[in-house]
Parts: sequence; structure tokens; C-alpha cells
Amino acid sequence: MRKLSLILFAMMSLTGCRQNDSVTDASTPFEMKSAAAEYITASSLPVTTVSGSITTNTTWSGVIELDGVVTVKNGATLTIRPGTFIKGKINFNYNPNGVLVITKTGRINATGTETQPIIFTSSNLLDGNEDTTARPGDFGGVILLGDAPTNKPSTTVIEGLTGADYQYGGTNAGQNAGILKYVRIEFAGYDLLGPNSGNEINGLSLGGVGHGTTLDHIQVSYSLDDSFEFFGGTVNATNLISFGAQDDNYDFEYGYKGTISCALALADYNSGHSYSQGGSSPDSNGIELDNDGTGSSAFPFTQPILKNFTIIGAKSPLKSGLYENGVHVRRNGKLSLENTVITGYPIGILLETISGASVNLADYSFTNVQSHGFTFATASKIGASSSALNIPGITASTANPAHLWGMAQPFFNESFAWNVSPRNCGDFKGNWTKYDFSIVE
Repeated sequence: MRKLSLILFAMMSLTGCRQNDSVTDASTPFEMKSAAAEYITASSLPVTTVSGSITTNTTWSGVIELDGVVTVKNGATLTIRPGTFIKGKINFNYNPNGVLVITKTGRINATGTETQPIIFTSSNLLDGNEDTTARPGDFGGVILLGDAPTNKPSTTVIEGLTGADYQYGGTNAGQNAGILKYVRIEFAGYDLLGPNSGNEINGLSLGGVGHGTTLDHIQVSYSLDDSFEFFGGTVNATNLISFGAQDDNYDFEYGYKGTISCALALADYNSGHSYSQGGSSPDSNGIELDNDGTGSSAFPFTQPILKNFTIIGAKSPLKSGLYENGVHVRRNGKLSLENTVITGYPIGILLETISGASVNLADYSFTNVQSHGFTFATASKIGASSSALNIPGITASTANPAHLWGMAQPFFNESFAWNVSPRNCGDFKGNWTKYDFSIVE
């Protein structure tokens, strides 16, 4: 157990910390500890457990425990104050360990700050016991839904859940699901039907979310599935970080059309790694993109505009074998990629066709892209065969060790200090981020 003296020290270091805020009390200001005291301080605070549906305006602060799936609907707005911790109650038999869903009829206002981010995390980091360990799947995940366009029926239910409350899609491109700003989501992920069912909850899932929504400074770390998955919609986002994802860092499908500016995908060799069905080959990508699961011509086509992405795999070919591709576009997906670097994957950029057709470069736009891959920097895949492909707008490298593309030391697990400068566009090492999840500080 954690030494009492550590807790007492952390508690004395607080200034004006409120420990008894009601989850619906929005009348008084809220102050939380400094970022340096995060988990050790929060483990000493009282916990409010929440379950079921939220149908009236509600405010959270302090430490919140989600019991099962918590659903915000019927016009309600959930406000989460800066410095709030949200953890999942551990359940069994494939019941989720806390999932927060903002439905089409709900809204969220989760506006943290650089020094007081809002943190969704593992209960094992907040239990006051230094012998327990946080693992992917300890927290279910965060889901935002809206009625913006997708290429699926508007009765489609978000992956990982069942029921009419969890439908998404429509015709309202400007839909506003609210705000997520300075938010960390850690150790999330959930599989509805069991391992590798293909029906999982991600760190942050966005279904039919419109461009009236604000997504800014969001970090997803050690997700059991994808860090970020966009199921259609038109939402834009800035300053995103995916760290140590078990599956894909960024996944787009079902007609997503939006712009994401300034994003990092950072591999951790020590995280879990996903494999294709049967466990025969790695299945983790920096970016994965499909029009839909069958490669149909359903409209609108999935075609994100991605700007200033930094996608970091492994320094050596041996470690890169834990992953698949830096960018994998397949199943009739389209892509615009600007000012982006990719390094440390077996294949940097892979364009995969359907029905044996040749790659149509008119479906893509690459501007000022630098791509490294140990096997191919840029390639096409027709059927089961991949081969090198020259793509305009891309500077290519197959160097060993992996190309740095002007960055100081971008590989997280190497002996020298990790540093992606000068590509630190989103303050990737700022006070709001965290890459060391030790609970003793």
C-alpha cells in the first residue's frame, strides 16, 4: 500500500481543493491540484459513482466513477470541470469498465486547461495501492454521437454498443456535440463480444459528429483498440496525440469528411499490439482509412484532410515488425495529406485497391510529405501483393536505422531523450500531456 506520508504530503500541497462537490453543483468555482501531483492526490479524494442516463444538466468535479455505460441524452449538457478525474468501475463478463456516451440529443462541455486537464483513466491508478497496475481496457472509452452526414443509414448504431440511444448520422453537417479540450483518455478500450470480435469501443469514438463540435488538445494513451476512430461526420480537430495504441492510432471510415491539424502518433514498443485474425501478422497502423468495410462506392466517400501529422514507429526493423503501416488507405478510401512525416514502419504509405484495380492517384493528394519505410517508403497493394509505388508530393526513404526527417530523437523507447522538435506543434510535451504513468511521483 502507498505510504501514508506520501498522501499526507500531497494533501497538504493542495490549495483550495474542493473535496465534496456535488456532481450537479455548478454554483461555485472549482480548484484542483497542480499537474505534478496527479494520481497520488486524486487517490485520496472522495469518489462519486455515476450510472445510467443523464437527462438534466449536470456538472462533474473531483473524482467520478462510471459504473457501466453512462448516457447523456434528452437535451442535457454534461459539464466537466478542469482537473476532474473520471475512472471506470471494474466489471466482468465483457461488461464495460465505464463508458461515457454523448448521444445525438446530449452535449458535453469538458474544457480543461494546460495545468488542469480532464483525465479519463484506470481505476488502478486511483486506488491508493502502488501494487496494482493500469492496463488497456481498465476504462471503457468516450463516445460522441451526432446527426452529421455519413455513408450509412441514420439508424446505424455505434460500434461496441447496442440500442436506439446509440444511433448516429443524419443531414446536419454543423451539428454541435460540445467541447473536448485539454482532455486525456488513458487505458481505454472495450470489446462487446470478446477478444477480436471486431465490435470494439476505442479511446475516443466519433459517430456522425458535426463541425460545430470543438476537439482540441486531446491525448489518448494505451488504448485497447484504436485511439481515435471517426465514423463519418464532418468534425474538425486540432492538437491530437495517440500514444502506445494497441491497434490503430487514427481510423477513418463511413464517409468522414473533416480536417485534422497537428497530430502525433507515437509508438511504444512496450504497449500491447494487435494482430490480424489468427494472430499471424501485425495489424497496427498510424492511420487506417476505409470508405466502408466492403469497399463500396457509398457516398460521401471517406476523404479526410490531414495536416501536420507526425507518425512515429520504431528505430529498427526488428521493432518495426510489431506494426503494419504508417498510413494504410484501402477499400475505396480517399485522402489529402499535407506537411506530414512518417518513419519507422515496415511500409510508410500503402495504397490498397479493390477488385484488382490499379491505384488511381487522382483519389489522393500528397503535399510536402516525407515517408520512411524499412521495406517500402510508398507502395501499392493489389490483391495479396505489395510493390513500390512512386507517389508525387512524397519524399521517400528506406534507410536503416529509420529516417529522422530533421527531428531530434522521435523514437520513444530509445536511450536518448525523446524529442520530435521541430514538429512539436501541439505542445506534445506540455503540462497537459503524460507519458509516464507511474502513480508514485
